[in-house]
Amino acid sequence: MLKLKKISVIGMGLLGSSVTLSAKSGFPAVKIVGYSHRASTRDKARQHEVADEIEDSLERAVTEADVIILATPIQTFEDYFRQISPHLKDGCIVTDVGSTKTLPHRWAAKHLPKGVFYIGSHPIAGSEKRGLEFARDDLLANAKCIITKVRNTNPAGIELLRSFWTTLKCKVEVMSPSRHDRIFGMVSHLPHITAAALVNASREQEMHFAGRGFIDTTRVASGPANIWTDILMTNPATCSQGIENLIIQLKKIQAAIEAGDDKKVQRLLAQAVKKRTALIEYKIDQKELF
Repeated sequence: MLKLKKISVIGMGLLGSSVTLSAKSGFPAVKIVGYSHRASTRDKARQHEVADEIEDSLERAVTEADVIILATPIQTFEDYFRQISPHLKDGCIVTDVGSTKTLPHRWAAKHLPKGVFYIGSHPIAGSEKRGLEFARDDLLANAKCIITKVRNTNPAGIELLRSFWTTLKCKVEVMSPSRHDRIFGMVSHLPHITAAALVNASREQEMHFAGRGFIDTTRVASGPANIWTDILMTNPATCSQGIENLIIQLKKIQAAIEAGDDKKVQRLLAQAVKKRTALIEYKIDQKELF
């Protein structure tokens, strides 16, 4: 980590700007560079001083960078790999903060030159708010960060990224991109689909009577529609399977209610209580809940 001289983040939204702010604190001797394709966002990033430098040119942003982090919508990654490829120095590590990983690994293998190493990253942090004005230098503190690797991923690069995210106070785990997408398709992408469906299944006027339970259950449905469309469309198989699994569970409860089988209804609800209690206890033990 002592050899790092320049870290560049492409994309100055909430997460990208939080990464640059955290990196400024964690790596005071390293130049932290930000870039956005929108001039208005670059101006705002300079006003908020989210990085040491905000470049107007993508080429200048990535030239001589030791680590490049994509913090843009996932479906823009392939085009960015094409654009930055001619300007990357040997040994450069390209990573990202995207919520799906199988396609980015495939695109990187196709477009990045030999001597440049792509390794996936997914810090599990964020909020329903968007925009760099909501960025915080502590957004990543105590968050899990998944690093994804394939068979020929550079081991030294993995360790460098592990150190990078650990310095930003993340808890790092390493896994394959396919396993990552299976897990987060179920525990992240499916909950968003479910929350959105629950809101859409409810009449607007009747929702005015909703209490905290409905508000809490549907909180993630407030996430930006364009970003979540991007996530769902880059993990289609797992999302589809998750919906099927959810339908099976809903139909179990539906059948028990229609049959007047209160014991089965209670058994299904109690099963959920037990599993969620175990989850909360684990999260508290891991200090992942405040």
